[in-house]
Amino acid sequence: MNSPSLIRGTGTGRVDAMAEAKKPAGLIYGLNDTPPPAIIALNGIQHVGLIAINLVYPVLIFRAAGVPADTIANFLALGMLVLGVATFLQVSRAGPVGSGFMCPATFTATYFVPSLLAAKIGGPPLVFGMTVFAGILETALAPLLNRLRAIFPPEISGLIIVMIGLSAAVSGLRSVLAPDATPVSVAEWWVAGITIASMAVLNVWGTGPLRMLCALIGLVIGYVAATSMDLVGANMTSVSNASWIGLPHLSDVAWSFDLAIALPFAIAAVAAAMKAAGTITMCQRINDANWVRTDMTSVTRGVLADGLSTTLSGACGGTGTNTSTPAVGLSQATGVTSRIVAIAVGAIFVLLGILPKLTALLAVMPRSVMLPALLFTITFILVNGLQVLTSRLFDVRRTLVIGLALIIGVSIEAFPGIAAAAPPSIAPIIGSSMVSATVAALALNLVFRIGVRKTARLTFEHGETDHQKIQDFFETQAAVWGARPDVAKRATFGVLQLIDVVVEEFWTGGPITIEASFDEFNLDVRVIYRGEPPPLPDRRPTNDEIMESEQGARMLAGFMLRRNADRVRADKQADRARVHFHFDH
Repeated sequence: MNSPSLIRGTGTGRVDAMAEAKKPAGLIYGLNDTPPPAIIALNGIQHVGLIAINLVYPVLIFRAAGVPADTIANFLALGMLVLGVATFLQVSRAGPVGSGFMCPATFTATYFVPSLLAAKIGGPPLVFGMTVFAGILETALAPLLNRLRAIFPPEISGLIIVMIGLSAAVSGLRSVLAPDATPVSVAEWWVAGITIASMAVLNVWGTGPLRMLCALIGLVIGYVAATSMDLVGANMTSVSNASWIGLPHLSDVAWSFDLAIALPFAIAAVAAAMKAAGTITMCQRINDANWVRTDMTSVTRGVLADGLSTTLSGACGGTGTNTSTPAVGLSQATGVTSRIVAIAVGAIFVLLGILPKLTALLAVMPRSVMLPALLFTITFILVNGLQVLTSRLFDVRRTLVIGLALIIGVSIEAFPGIAAAAPPSIAPIIGSSMVSATVAALALNLVFRIGVRKTARLTFEHGETDHQKIQDFFETQAAVWGARPDVAKRATFGVLQLIDVVVEEFWTGGPITIEASFDEFNLDVRVIYRGEPPPLPDRRPTNDEIMESEQGARMLAGFMLRRNADRVRADKQADRARVHFHFDH
């Protein structure tokens, strides 16, 4: 059999998607490269310095629960060990866990507000128990992410990130400026200004290590300023009493669970899973010059590692963890994305976990240093959320979903009395701006998705197909629907190949209909004709099979069709065959 379908268009988008990763020109040391030891060590220190700023989240949570400074120091030491193990898990490629990318772990603002609530209700045991619950939930969500994309589109992910930053900022400010809080002294205002100014100046005008370590340097400057103004001295006893080397203990760790605050932690777990998926997608793009679309296999493995890390953190006396997006951005800026650097980061965290004096110093951080550090990190969270939020063009549906949800979330923060007056049955939703905004957005998104799927058809009578009309059909519909060009090209390629095979081998007369359906996450194409469906084998036929029989050539054509799409199936009803191509969008 002479099959033109085996020749035409093999340079389509699917070939790009299946090609091996190509190291981008901007990377100095790529994923599989081994930098010199000095480069590994210095980059590891830079990443740890960048991530260390997020230790303010567990410190604030433990203080809200009234935990003594020496116990906080022990919890932080355990947390350092957890971050080390979590980073090892993420870079791993053993079994089903780990994305395999240079993607360190960090404590995250995602769980900050729910954890503060748990700290005030049930102290550290409730924080730890609910963190375990959230980690288990994220772990369970990991295999389902690809199927839940319609429920959690990018704009809702951005909204969640924005509300995480907004609610964390307001909670931090209320802890200092609320009417029942200890009044802020003039010295504290000066220290706060010096701290945040140092971070901002180094971040904007600094170069090299000064910029990359601006947050850590700002903390040191803030500590020095606070010490000079006698804002730290009263708490330095626990630091001086701490040994230089020692192992943290689990004797202060206990767990409890409260169904009343399960929803805020569930929302936070979903947000953490979505953020981890976005960070790992960013890693894919950084490390592959041929990147076309998200590889959900490594995303699923990475989110699974992220969920297990949060579970481990709660079990060992820590708060929720997540992938560090700033660390991934730093790896791109430095041109060093080697896996070995991630191993170095994990090793440094483990080393810091057995240095009690350092964790004791972090535990007594004055509020005039901690709050500016918190606000500094939150500014980047807010901007990242806004960038994700506006990464897609907004139609009327998306505008209503995000606009109304944002108004609801901001209203909860601006008017706390709304939550106090809410019925007990919905208090867990109304009590948190992040939860209320997310629930509103999800509900509105489901309602407005009614009628979102669109379908178009192209029919050829008597098998008189026209390749140009098929190409024009997919190009026109892709433009109308807003489908990605690479997906439209793959669909065009698959249909052209199929039509050639069908007309030559399987068609028995009558019209041939091409039906395409699109819902922004999926492109489904069906080719319907009178005749037999083609074979779609999972394996490539051998050269001998191809040369010795027409069936071998047909199987090769079917194998190529299967490789082109994400999923393919063929069936027959009465005298009509149907071939269904599915493309993830």
